[in-house]
This record gives sequence, structure tokens and C-alpha cells, in this order.
Amino acid sequence: MADTNTRKRRGGGRAGAAARRGAAVIDQMPWNPPINIDRPTEPLGPEGVEAIHDGAMRILEEIGIEFYNQEALEILREAGCIVNGDNVRMGRDFVMEMVAKAPSTFTITPRNPNHTIEIGGKTMLFGNVSSPPNYWDMEIGKKVPGNREMCRNLLKLTQYFNCIHFAGGYPVEPVDLHASVRHLDVLYDKLTLTDKAMHAYSLGKERVEDVMEMVRIAGGLSHEEFEASPRMYTNINSTSPLKHDHPMIDGCLRLARRGQAIVVTPFTLAGAMAPVTMAGAVAQSLAEALCAIALFQYVRPGIPCVIGTFTSNVDMKSGAPAFGTPEYIRSTQMTGQMARFYGLPLRSSGVCAANVPDGQAVWETSNSLWAAVQSGTNMVYHAAGWLEGGLIASPEKFIMDCEILQQIQRYMQPEICATGPDEIALEAIRAVGNDGHFFGIQHTQDRYTTAFYQPFLSDWKNYEGWEVAGGIWTAERAHLMFKEIINSFEAPPMDEAIREELADFVARRKAEGGAPTDF
Repeated sequence: MADTNTRKRRGGGRAGAAARRGAAVIDQMPWNPPINIDRPTEPLGPEGVEAIHDGAMRILEEIGIEFYNQEALEILREAGCIVNGDNVRMGRDFVMEMVAKAPSTFTITPRNPNHTIEIGGKTMLFGNVSSPPNYWDMEIGKKVPGNREMCRNLLKLTQYFNCIHFAGGYPVEPVDLHASVRHLDVLYDKLTLTDKAMHAYSLGKERVEDVMEMVRIAGGLSHEEFEASPRMYTNINSTSPLKHDHPMIDGCLRLARRGQAIVVTPFTLAGAMAPVTMAGAVAQSLAEALCAIALFQYVRPGIPCVIGTFTSNVDMKSGAPAFGTPEYIRSTQMTGQMARFYGLPLRSSGVCAANVPDGQAVWETSNSLWAAVQSGTNMVYHAAGWLEGGLIASPEKFIMDCEILQQIQRYMQPEICATGPDEIALEAIRAVGNDGHFFGIQHTQDRYTTAFYQPFLSDWKNYEGWEVAGGIWTAERAHLMFKEIINSFEAPPMDEAIREELADFVARRKAEGGAPTDF
């Protein structure tokens, strides 16, 4: 039965633009999800858009997608799709009718409403690294399995940085926690260490139902309030090529029926799990995503859905995934163009194949992030902290990436390209004339503290100054900053009664065995 009584709300003030914390380690930019003021890069002409759309529709009509979920098969059969065993073929008219029901914009309201996020339109949102099984930092100096302490520390970075707008999956998999109860402990940590939008893994009904209940409790919400608007989201991947597995579809159906948001992101690597041509890989990715979105819209018309792209290529010499490549950039731009064609918000990622936070890590991630800008991406997964193609999470890389994210945020501020009289600055130019300089004039003095982006990690000293200061390389500076942030971190406020209710729920579900496993 639904609890019709509103639960106790958090007392005291809400966390403001930034998390409550001790002495600030850095002077960072405020919470302000950037609005993408650029025109998107659109490499496809009208005939290209039509060709990729037709390719995606023909995949759905002529080849079909395997759905390894009996409930989904029955729903799609009822909807008039052609179901043959696990294979489902669906007509383009049905797909387009269903996809048109999805909203082009929506909001997710976490337990701190000051961190409400709008998904869609021109808004860009950045999320933390999610799901690596391994961890690397400069103190350890090698790749090691993740544990709860590492996970908690990365969650603290997620909360600390204002340029991180939502909490994705586990920032590193804490393998020291048994899989049956891992979701309970990590979600307790996420909900108490952060107050940003929450994610649930669609990996079995127990995990999904537990996370929804914990998010509801943390928000002090009745069941009706929780289901009235999105409070959280899930992200699923198809099993390329052309398959959807049971638990991910099951989890999405559960969230859809309770009004929560869904991100569908095929993971298509051109040359391995998709055609070697990027247009073919994009068409396949779209088919895999659109058929699932059509299913969810049939079940609950208007449920918020995001179409994701994770289309990159493999190294044809080794078969290893490659990221931040020219092909990745173009496929992201193409998918963004198609997302606008379908009227859906877009998710992409900030990714790299580098193994440590070095130059390769920076240029590949920067390529990925600027591809997100150029494509009109709305949700950027793995925007901070990702290494080794998603197998390693690193706090140094997290902080280095946040420097890039802040620069993107600054780049999007319209005052940089404002053209009013103060910006044209004719009187300032007249005052300086032909033989002066602009450092000391009033026009500069009035603006010098805010005129340009101020980095928190980059070192702009000359070589001699850098050497005198200890000759500290970028990743080392990031490591020292990581330690300072963790040591001074204060969790966002939470009503003690709600904290106790969360802890009681976790204890009860652990006593019941958590989620079933085969080990």
C-alpha cells in the first residue's frame, strides 16, 4: 500500500549552491549548469539524416532486436509488433508514434532541490565516473580493485565539485562489499555524502526497488510524491549487437511505472560490436535505443527518456576499445543530430583509453568532452575520473577533468561574446591610444577579477617559478588537492530522523539477504 502521509522533512536550511564544507580548498565556480549557446556541429545533410534514420528503421523492421525479457515480449506482442521467439520486429510508424510521446525536456529533483537538474534543451550536465572495477591514485601507484573507502572518497569529490551535476553509478565498484548488499551500502553512502540526482543500476528487481525506496526516504517523500515527478534515473546498455537483456529491461519497466527517468545507451564499438563504418554503427545504435524507448513509452506514455550514444571504435591492431578518437567525435555529433530529429535529450560521455592521468588521458577526454559540446549533449556521463576505457577510476584524473569542465562552463557564459558599448570598449581604446597599455586604466581595474577564467589546477608560472615552487607536475598537484578536499569535506545536511530511517532500511534489507546472487 502506498504511504499517503508525507514523511518527515529535513530540518534546517538546505544546502545552497555548493555543499557545506570546511575551509575551501579551491576557489571554484558556483553551481550553474551551463547552457550551450553554440550551434551544434551537424556533419549530416538532410539526405544523411534520412539515410541513417531509414537504416535504423530497416534494422527494426527487417532484422529485429532480441528481447530476453518475457514481460517485454508480451507487451510488444500486445502492441502489434512481430514476435518470433525472442526476436521482435516493429514498424517505423509504431516506433515514431511511441518515441514522439517522450518529453524533449524534463527535470530530476534530488533531496536537495537546489540541485534540481533540467535535462534537455540546451542545458549541459556533467556526471562523475561510474562503474570501474579498479582504482588508481598516485599514493598507491598501481591498479587495484576498488573498495568502499575509495568509493566514498570519489563520492565526496562528486559532491564537492560544483561542475558535477549528478551522481552516476558507483564511482568505483567496492568489491570488498558482497554483491548481495553492495547496493544498500553504496546508496546509503551516496545519499548521505551527496545531495545530487541519484542513479539506480537496473540489475535485478531487488536492487531497483531498494534504490527507489531509499531515494524516497532520503527525500522525505510519500509514495505519491515520489511518483509524481522524476526523483532519480537509471541508465541501461543494450547488449550489442541487437540485444536487450532481462534485468535491464525489467529495471526500466519498474522505474517507468513509478515515473522515474530512463537513459538508454547502446555500447557500440565500430569494428567489433557494430559495423566498421561510423554511419552503420550509429544506425545500429539508434535502432537498439529506439526500440527500448518505444517499449517504455507504450507502457507509460510520456515517461522521461534520454537516448545515449557510446559509439566509438576499436584499435584494429589489438581489438581494444579506443576513445576520444576522430571517429568517436563524429559519431557523437551524428547521434546528436539524430537525437534532435527524434526530439529526445542526448547522453554522451567523457572518456579515454589512457591507463594513468597523463597527456593521453587529457587529450582523449578533452576530445570527448568537446564532442559533447559540439553534439548538443544534455547529460555527459563519466565526465570526471575515467581511465583505461572505464576499467579504472582515479581521483587525480577526476580533479584534472573538473578543470576542463569548468573551462567549458566558462566558455558557455554569454558575457565573453557580449558586444555592448562596455565590451567594444572604444573609450578605453581611445584613452590608451597608440603608446600606452591597458593594465592600469579604470576599464581594466573594474573588471580584472572576473574578466578571464581563473584555473584552480593549471600552473601558469614560467619554468623558473614552477621549478622554485617544487616542480610539481599536474597529476601530483591534483593528488595533493584530492587529499585536502577529502580531509576538509563535510557532508551535506540531512535530518537525523531520515538518516536513521535510511540506516534502518539498510539493516532490515541486509537481514533479509539483500539481492540474490549465485555465490
